[in-house]
Amino acid sequence: MRALILCCLALAASPAWAATPEETAQAVLSKTPIFDGHNDTPEQLRELFGNDFSKFDLTKLPPEVLAKTHTDIPSLRTGKLGGQFWSVWVDPALPKHEAVTRTLEQIDTVKQMVARYPETFVLTRTVAESEAAMKAGKIASLIGMEGGHSIGGSLAILREMHRAGARYMTITHFLTTDWADSATDAPKHDGLAPFGVEVIKEMNRLGMIADISHVAETTMNDVLDVTKAPVLFTHSNARALLDHPRNVPDSVLKRLPANGGVVMVTFVPVYLSIDVQKYEATKAAVAATYKAIKIGNPDAEKAEMDAWLAANPSPKATIAQVADMIDHIRDVAGIDHIGIGGDFGGVDTLPQGLENVSTYPALFAELARRGYSEKDLSKIAQGNVLRVMRGVEAVAANLTAK
Repeated sequence: MRALILCCLALAASPAWAATPEETAQAVLSKTPIFDGHNDTPEQLRELFGNDFSKFDLTKLPPEVLAKTHTDIPSLRTGKLGGQFWSVWVDPALPKHEAVTRTLEQIDTVKQMVARYPETFVLTRTVAESEAAMKAGKIASLIGMEGGHSIGGSLAILREMHRAGARYMTITHFLTTDWADSATDAPKHDGLAPFGVEVIKEMNRLGMIADISHVAETTMNDVLDVTKAPVLFTHSNARALLDHPRNVPDSVLKRLPANGGVVMVTFVPVYLSIDVQKYEATKAAVAATYKAIKIGNPDAEKAEMDAWLAANPSPKATIAQVADMIDHIRDVAGIDHIGIGGDFGGVDTLPQGLENVSTYPALFAELARRGYSEKDLSKIAQGNVLRVMRGVEAVAANLTAK
């Protein structure tokens, strides 16, 4: 009998009985589904359908539409998504009043989506509501404003956006605002202007997460100096692996443990791959050349550009490069400071193997293959971002109690 028991134990411990990386990913994400920081499907619904819900059905999008949204309900289920911050982005070049109006329209789009598919989505505003939604098998749906231009330079509008359901605000988008410097525009304030400091303080009081993707390094540091609550980078990567201003430098990554914040690694190829980055720069230069050569003849300009694109296909970013970013952030900031912010719906191309929201498990299988434990994978999937949300809510409760 003793020999039989030892034999069974040996078989149980043998490699033949070990879970594959794919099985590990499925097991983890079934228990702790992904809570993604950034999805631009609302923008696509505006661009493709004018926010008219009679023109589409998220339960069965045609392939050409799914190629732009990267998101539909069957794909969300296959991808093991449990929570999503839906971005309500509007053009940062809009006049202030128009940016505010369009942001409110985009918030309405998210609310319409949730109301139309109640079997799938639940609009949530807190950690408790989000956890209850996931426990019920629904996708917790939160609203994230992408860019401080959306408040029109007004703390009163910031408060109204929070009342409307916005639970994070990206401090800038591609353009510098009147009160904060962007990563991709000329600086004006050396980080945050005095009004920007007041915005962060009010966000802390309200319980709105400060998202410091898109901002200049000086702004990242100023926000970390001012905030009493944890921050998110809802869709950024590590600058040490790819030198792009949208990525996070190590000096800032090293500050995250003290703040409690999280970098939600993104799938945007130009923030992942030097080959893609160089290709995009070359493509832009070629497009500018044809525009100058074929001035006044847009058809010829398009024909020349189409021919160039056909002869010069873009290189592809890879799942391995996304995992490399996660490795680096773990090594510098720690496992407690990593999340996922795919930016689905917000880009034209995606890494090979991560073409839409159904593919999240492939990334987690790659991480399991690299030795990440089930506990690590659970933290990356949702544990870390939920901790940030709890921290933000606790700071707000403390500030409003005084």
